[in-house]
Parts: sequence; structure tokens; C-alpha cells
Amino acid sequence: MHRNGIIDAVAHDRRSQGPLLQGRNRKDTAGSGPARVDTGEVAELGADSWAVTLAPRIAQFTAVARHEHVTRAAQELGMPQPTLSRAIVRLEEDLGVALFARHGRTLSLTPAGRAFLAATERALTDLERATESVRADVDPAAGKVAFGFLHTLGPETVPGLIRSFRADHPRVRFQLVQNYGEAMIERLRAGDLDLCLTSPVPDYPDLVARRLDEQKLRLVVPDDHPLAARKRIRLAEAAGELFVTLEPGYGLRRITDALCAEAGFTPRVAFEGEEAETLRGLVAAGLGVALLPPPAVPRPGVAELTVTAPRAVREIGVAWLDGHPDTPPVAAFKKFLLSRRGRLLPR
Repeated sequence: MHRNGIIDAVAHDRRSQGPLLQGRNRKDTAGSGPARVDTGEVAELGADSWAVTLAPRIAQFTAVARHEHVTRAAQELGMPQPTLSRAIVRLEEDLGVALFARHGRTLSLTPAGRAFLAATERALTDLERATESVRADVDPAAGKVAFGFLHTLGPETVPGLIRSFRADHPRVRFQLVQNYGEAMIERLRAGDLDLCLTSPVPDYPDLVARRLDEQKLRLVVPDDHPLAARKRIRLAEAAGELFVTLEPGYGLRRITDALCAEAGFTPRVAFEGEEAETLRGLVAAGLGVALLPPPAVPRPGVAELTVTAPRAVREIGVAWLDGHPDTPPVAAFKKFLLSRRGRLLPR
């Protein structure tokens, strides 16, 4: 715990909140009493909040309670004994309850003081843990990166990227999130993700996005389909087929609809899913055809045809929230991803 921060906060509290506390005490005397927060609720930290008022003094009270002696507590906190004595008296006055019984130079906790100590010790422990956690997350050598990516990049691309990055940053930790593009963008905006790999490359004013690579899409048909013997196909030749696709809102669904429109038709959709390999399974079962990126492992029961027209690719890009400061590990991983332009995906 940083002692100087405690002392500075207390000095500010004495200078700036005296009239405010007097006003609150008058209001409490009139019958409103201090606000109470039920278990599970979050306190609103307004100007007259008890939490705002008491937070700078909690460490002081806890030190005095532990030593049962103001002088020894003041020595531990690195502050003058008279200043600490006045702070404790002021705390009791503000609360309207005696926390200590005085016995010459020593003190002992009252029942109210013991109850208050139990709560303050929990608060300080939680604060210490929270501080250690956030400081650990920004550690350049061992911090955390919250990284989102498309399901189709999970089996091969992302593990390879992380393995290569950790060759030079072996202790950096990753929080990995697989989802479809729009869901990841919302998580970027919410602060849940630092970076995400997505497709199409997003174009929003609040995001920064960089194209990294492109991936060819294939027309996948059942292996007993009349087209299965072909190596190449124009997409217009599949106009009469039933399609299995991802659900609306998925990037690959938007690309499929756009390519079919460019080929001169609207696909007749038989099934919609949420994951590319599930669609491959539906194709293998003879339930339709699909435009899909290459699989990480060849799937039996299907044939995969190169689409010659229109040019069937999807762009893969990295996106992050504009103006959001990067921690050192996030900055390092972002630089690494940008260095992989044109060679992000396995060939």
C-alpha cells in the first residue's frame, strides 16, 4: 500500500470536505440518516457518499485498531501523531459513534469499532487484490491481452499466432474470445476486448481497423453431387442450388449474399447455422451447398471447388477502439499482428 497516497488523500479530505460533512451531519440529525446499500447493490459515489468521505480514513482507522495505540499507528503510516489523532476523532464525529474507548495512551475497540474494523479490513483486502490484479494486467512482460477472433480462425490461425508471439513474450497471458464479427465489435466498445480479428474489415468511426490478409472461399458440395467432379466453377452455375449459410449478422453471411448478388442471383437458404464446420457437416449430409473458407482438417463427404467468378475471398483484419490507450502487452501484440500483413493465414 502506498503510504504517501493515503496521507495526501487525508490532507485533501481535511481541507475540502469539512463544510460538506457538517452539512451531512445536520441532514442526518434531521432524520434522513446515512444511506444504506443492500447486499449485492452498488453504492452511488456522489459528493455526499459515505464511501467517498470514509475511503481516505479507512487505512488510518485500521492501523490504530491493530496497534491500539495512536503513536505506533502514526509511525507505521508515516504521519504525525497529532494529525492521526485528529483524523480518528473526526471520523467518530462524522459517524456519530465511538469506535474506541480511551485508556490513557492506549485505546481499545468498542463493539461498534469491532464491527467497523471487520468491514474495513475486507475493503482494504479487496482493494489490495484489485490493485495487484490491474497492475499485473499491464505488466510489459507478463500482462494480459483480451483477444477476440472468428470461430474459423480458432483451430489453426490463432494458436499459430500466439505461439509465434510468445517466442519473444513467453509470459504474456491471453484472454481468448471466439465470436462472430458484430458481437466482437460490441465487446470492443464495451471494453471487454483489446483487439479482434474479424471479417469483413469493419468501417466505423469509433474503431481503427487494418487489413491483414485475405482468404479464398470455396463452393462446398456433397461428394456425390453432380458438381463434385469439377475442380472449378463459376458461382452463377450454383444459382439453382439450396444453400446452407451462417445466420444473418455474421460476416461470412454478408459476404455470401454479396457474392451471390454479384453472380446474378439470390441464394435459396435451406439451413442457417452459427459455425462453419457445422455447415460443412450439413453439406456432407446432402442438405445443400455452401461458400466456406478452407477447413483446418479436410472433411470427408464433401468436395471443395475453386470459384473462378466472381472473385470469392474474404478479407481478415484487426480492429481496436479508437483513442483507447494500449497497455504494454497489448501494444506489443498489436505491433506483432500488423507485422503479419499478407502472411497472417496458413498457406
